[in-house]
Amino acid sequence: MAAMQNKLNKLDIMKGKDAALRTKLLVVAVLYFAEGVPYGFINTTMTNYLRKQGMPLEQIGILSLLGFAWSLKLLWAPLVDRFGSRAAWIVPSQIACALGMIAITWFQVPPAPLGFWILMGLLCLASATQDIAIDAYTIDILETSELGLANGVRNGAYRVALIAAGGGLIMLSAWMSWSAAFIAVAVIMIALALTIITFAIFHQPRPALQHPNQESLSARGQIRTAIQGLVRLPHFWAIILFTLFFKFGDALMGKTLSAFWVDQGFSQTEIGLISSTLGPVATILGAMIGGWVTSRWGIAPGLWILGTLQAVSNLGYWVAAWPGMWRYTTYIASQMESFTGGMGAAAFMAFLMSLCDKRFSATHYAFFSMLFAFSSAWAGYLGFWGAARWGYAPFFFYTFLAALPAFALFPWILPLARQFEHGKVMKNEEE
Repeated sequence: MAAMQNKLNKLDIMKGKDAALRTKLLVVAVLYFAEGVPYGFINTTMTNYLRKQGMPLEQIGILSLLGFAWSLKLLWAPLVDRFGSRAAWIVPSQIACALGMIAITWFQVPPAPLGFWILMGLLCLASATQDIAIDAYTIDILETSELGLANGVRNGAYRVALIAAGGGLIMLSAWMSWSAAFIAVAVIMIALALTIITFAIFHQPRPALQHPNQESLSARGQIRTAIQGLVRLPHFWAIILFTLFFKFGDALMGKTLSAFWVDQGFSQTEIGLISSTLGPVATILGAMIGGWVTSRWGIAPGLWILGTLQAVSNLGYWVAAWPGMWRYTTYIASQMESFTGGMGAAAFMAFLMSLCDKRFSATHYAFFSMLFAFSSAWAGYLGFWGAARWGYAPFFFYTFLAALPAFALFPWILPLARQFEHGKVMKNEEE
């Protein structure tokens, strides 16, 4: 009887853990859908809207400059760690995004007055601040063993939001006014804010991992302690290089693909269906499977297995770019690249989150995302330069080679990933 009771108790514990994990995954899905909505709105819908209104490309490019808010969020991430709950930052940011989306309808463009660009800058700032708090809250509530699966859900929800607030909103504008479409996406943001306000699961307290003198730390002392925690990570130099290079080959090629499809003579319908619609769906599916694989096998196996598939998939476009190649090879290459890119992202983000000290999760993850954003920005520029200089086929092969430096760092990165995953590295030790 005692043995049977022990088995029942273990079964109850397992059921409780499964229910808790499902709840966490639902929270992650809601939060990252909220994170993707303003980003898709600003970077896809607003570009389309401004061009439709006849705004010159040079002026539309200002949006890219305002997008530095996402790259520079490390500058104010320590404030999110120091003051208030995560929800106290998320909800006001979402309301600010919603109000900004509505306020856009007050401006007639072109020409765009200074007030319009100030509004867009504030919208970018609010969206980036929401991202800081959401990333931090996700790290706070998840165990290391849950990061793989959670990042699969995270990438999937984020991509769905990009589609909804990007291409979906553009389609919606075809049968209603732009003003109505902007108000519709603002209503979504308000609904998300109300959801977070209403449900207690979005208000979990910060982990009790305080430094003995944490309460008395000055703002400068907090930042210094957070930076020291990063610098003291084992093989910190390898972590920085790995963060810069793991997705570099992917990003190097990714920005040039739209131009490649056009130059290959594909119709707008084909580009919209395969590259801009089925591609994101493949990425979502890849992220979900990649997250499951990472949680099932571990972060270290996920990095090298899914990273290998991610790198090799670039060779599909290399083959598709050969002269006289069957046109449907490009279809296959697109789906392979999107699918494996989603898989690799799930393992990569799980690794970066596992490195973060939960006392300073906002600051630490903002640092890693800044490195990744910096790498992606330069890869995008170099990609167009490389494709123009060498031609598509050689360039796509070189993007495969560009992914290999990350693999050279595996002797340091994979043991580190295993140590963090099994709790053998004390991230939260007393200073």
